[in-house]
Amino acid sequence: MAQLPRGHVHAESLGIGKAIAVLTSGGDAQGMNAAVRAVVRVGIYTGAKVYFVHEGYQGLVDGGDNIKEATWESVSMMLQLGGTVIGSARCQDFRTREGRLKAARNLVKRGITNLCVIGGDGSLTGADTFRAEWSSLLAELVKVGGITAEEAKRSSHLNIVGMVGSIDNDFCGTDMTIGTDSALHRIMEIVDAITTTAQSHQRTFVLEVMGRHCGYLALITALACGADWVFIPESPPEDDWEDHLCRRLTETRLGGSRLNIIIVAEGAVDKHGKAITSDDIKTLVVKRLGYDTRVTILGHVQRGGTPSAFDRILGSRMGVEAVMALLEGTPETPACVVSLSGNQAVRLPLMECVQVTKDVTTAMNEGRFDDALKLRGRSFQNNWNVYKLLAHIRPPSTKSGYTLAVLNVGAPAAGMNAAVRSTVRIGLIHGHRMLAVHDGFEGLAFGQVEEISWERVGGWTGLGGSKLGTKRTLPKKYFEEISANISNFGIHGLIIIGGFEAFTGSLELIEGRAKFEELCIPLCVIPATVSNNVPGSDFSIGADTALNTITTTCDRIKQSAAGTKRRVFIIETMGGFCGYLATMAGLAGGADAAYIYEEHFNIHDLQVNVEHLTEKMKTTVKRGLVLRNERCNENYTTDFIYNLYSEEGKGIFDCRKNVLGHMQQGGTPTPFDRNFGTKMGAKAVAWITGKMKECSRHGRIFANTADSACLLGMRKRSLVFQPIADLKEQTDFEHRIPKEQWWLKLRPILKILAKYHIELDTSEKAHLEHVTRKGVSLEANI
Repeated sequence: MAQLPRGHVHAESLGIGKAIAVLTSGGDAQGMNAAVRAVVRVGIYTGAKVYFVHEGYQGLVDGGDNIKEATWESVSMMLQLGGTVIGSARCQDFRTREGRLKAARNLVKRGITNLCVIGGDGSLTGADTFRAEWSSLLAELVKVGGITAEEAKRSSHLNIVGMVGSIDNDFCGTDMTIGTDSALHRIMEIVDAITTTAQSHQRTFVLEVMGRHCGYLALITALACGADWVFIPESPPEDDWEDHLCRRLTETRLGGSRLNIIIVAEGAVDKHGKAITSDDIKTLVVKRLGYDTRVTILGHVQRGGTPSAFDRILGSRMGVEAVMALLEGTPETPACVVSLSGNQAVRLPLMECVQVTKDVTTAMNEGRFDDALKLRGRSFQNNWNVYKLLAHIRPPSTKSGYTLAVLNVGAPAAGMNAAVRSTVRIGLIHGHRMLAVHDGFEGLAFGQVEEISWERVGGWTGLGGSKLGTKRTLPKKYFEEISANISNFGIHGLIIIGGFEAFTGSLELIEGRAKFEELCIPLCVIPATVSNNVPGSDFSIGADTALNTITTTCDRIKQSAAGTKRRVFIIETMGGFCGYLATMAGLAGGADAAYIYEEHFNIHDLQVNVEHLTEKMKTTVKRGLVLRNERCNENYTTDFIYNLYSEEGKGIFDCRKNVLGHMQQGGTPTPFDRNFGTKMGAKAVAWITGKMKECSRHGRIFANTADSACLLGMRKRSLVFQPIADLKEQTDFEHRIPKEQWWLKLRPILKILAKYHIELDTSEKAHLEHVTRKGVSLEANI
């Protein structure tokens, strides 16, 4: 099919006359099923035929019943399952030319010229080899009479798109591989459980996590649980590490801690390439320090269980992108992988990624560990630098002379404590005096302020809610009291962690600068709210935890319907006017509809949805899930929608409603929120330290410019500081939401996966990018 200008392609006819096969290969990873489901449904939506290849490459070689046509219903209810439903196998046959000949014949006979491979770097390299040999394989098959010349002509070239499914996150060019986030969820559940028993007995625990030659899981685990030490293959410890480690553990105990946690990546080595095992470490600690020490090897638990909300959304988005990349492919386009960079979908040349991934292993084998770290990419380095700061550097004896206060504002959000902990500790490392303000701006007005120490915030990363206490009160009415306390406590800078009130409250403080000179100090806002409605940031601390809570609840609710059949659930989520939670939970939970304020709907739309569900009940899938954001429409309330569906569905389906309420604000923070909070805190302190120095005149601080009051937000691919005053234009204050929200672009995917016939805008599809070869000299530190 000739390439139409981008954006004018009718996606619904893009696949007519084409066939796509999808397979999962190598080690399984949670979220693979979400990707398979999306490939099947989007493939069918474009008019293509889609085939499952069971048992990975082995099924491709063996053919027969291993290659089956998929239907819309055949991928129903698989979103919340771990592993891969279509099976995966490590296949020796495909490594031989003989095996690849059989595989090619099986594809040609079925008219399949598009292959979507979900697996690790080995599986993807195999796919590339297959593609490179395709013409010669066909020629050979024609020669021996395996296929006809006509068949060979019809299948003259093979398109390949890869998705990386691997819990190790060891594939260069991708921020997150499918399964990594879920593996971190499993690990953190275990670490949290072990922490409680370790505290009871004053024990030291050595935990070994997976990851082959990649330390990502170990590093993020260490950051997220505040481990005392972490061993990763990319950065082996110094030669005297045994002394250093023992000194570290002793110091932690003397500081009042009752436990030690040491994380070891399975591929950990020392500077000379000798393996460092968990048993070596246990022996060392017992021999030198006499601490009661236990080893836990997590093993295959990490691969198991339900995929996290992030992995389901990642798998679904990548699946859509993969189908588009396949159908837009020409003989000239190189085989590509679809992946995520920040929150942008990107396409990268497969072999470039494989090459950089191999370069890392080569660098480590040759002992060039600095290069290995750099090749892993910027975010890996940032994580490592933050970890080293928090774990290995002692607060200096010389003080900076600055005092920094930290407070929580708005409703509690999981991950706030992780942000406070890293703010306090990084502040102390910079030599600042750190103050904790209780109960938000009100506490600042009433003098609920106290100095906070390094030990005091120990163990805070895993705690939900807000340890400092938080209130929604805005500062305007307390300007005089707040100014007096800033002066009394000698505060030189403020770090405000919170939601929309933190943003509006900071705007008030800036306006108050004209009248009250004490308010002329640098301030930084870190967005933390389950609603994810703070302007200037694509993500807020706490939103991921809330999303996982909603998703898990939806899974349980859907399961209860599996027995009763023909039941539709209407679920109300939080978020104020912001539809982020409803939309994302809709994607992660496989909802039929998600009603939100940002996308206006009327009675006609409600009627269409009811009719759609009526049609669905005639198929083998006999349950429905409808999400409604709490303030999407003041008249079409949850009760109204429930009554409407109940009346219209009489005799076809029955309805139940659930209002999820405050459980969405509770719970222990997810690994993402712990890590995100930790990095945001560290980054904010580094920025505010620079600002305080910049604004110092003769021992006093005077900050009155717009850029001395910033919000730290995640924008596309990086963390950026933006003057709060500049964000006013981007805000709808009446509805407490940003005017533009990136996730609205994902709404069509939700509808297509629920079988609505809508136009998918392909104009903003990801273009092929190149893997940036991380120049060894160009590295900017944190």
